[in-house]
Amino acid sequence: MLEARNIDLYYGASQALQQASISAAKGEITCVLGRNGVGKTSLMQSVTGRHIARSGTVQWEGKNITKLPAADRARRGIAYVPQGRQIFSQLTVHENLKTGFAVLPRAQRKIADEIFDLFPVLRKMLHRRGGDLSGGQQQQLSIARALVMKPRLLILDEPTEGIQPSIIKDIHNVITILKQQGEMAILLVEQYFEFARDLGDRYAVMDRGEIVLSGEVSVMDEQEVRQYLTV
Repeated sequence: MLEARNIDLYYGASQALQQASISAAKGEITCVLGRNGVGKTSLMQSVTGRHIARSGTVQWEGKNITKLPAADRARRGIAYVPQGRQIFSQLTVHENLKTGFAVLPRAQRKIADEIFDLFPVLRKMLHRRGGDLSGGQQQQLSIARALVMKPRLLILDEPTEGIQPSIIKDIHNVITILKQQGEMAILLVEQYFEFARDLGDRYAVMDRGEIVLSGEVSVMDEQEVRQYLTV
């Protein structure tokens, strides 16, 4: 479904990505691994259109979207759960969820019951402000907001960062269910190796803006991958 090839991305004169390539297939999870500052988020932002690549191509469902802005990519089914959650702290949980309606036709602007089946805690907190939720609850809200968009590609950028173990387990279970449903492709950015390994079908390891290792998780050389995750 997604084929990003040979992406070069710059912030001013500083090059963030160099010939980086990533793909994602329906019903599969592709994990992007690496230390802080190696370009993982930059690669995701080049896929979502938050930053337009200087060179390279992004193909989505057979169409070239390399120059499309982020809003148009979202309307085509690409949803992004950013690092740090970025929920609207002054809006209620219900209002946060409804922001996902922006990319949907009016007839589809409904929060599916499945959202609350996946995240039952949110049903109890619909009228609480987002800023009053714990970090783990905010992360669940951020993922739920993306799912309201009915995405065909879900990008999760460091979903376990700063989250308590019980919520990490819940998020693991949700991602597993979404994969089993087989309706979307998932890109998972992580530093938590075991979390990514247990969920992923394919992996890509980044270092200094480049993809340095990639392949199928089932034949991954864990020791080789871990050397790019340690400080």
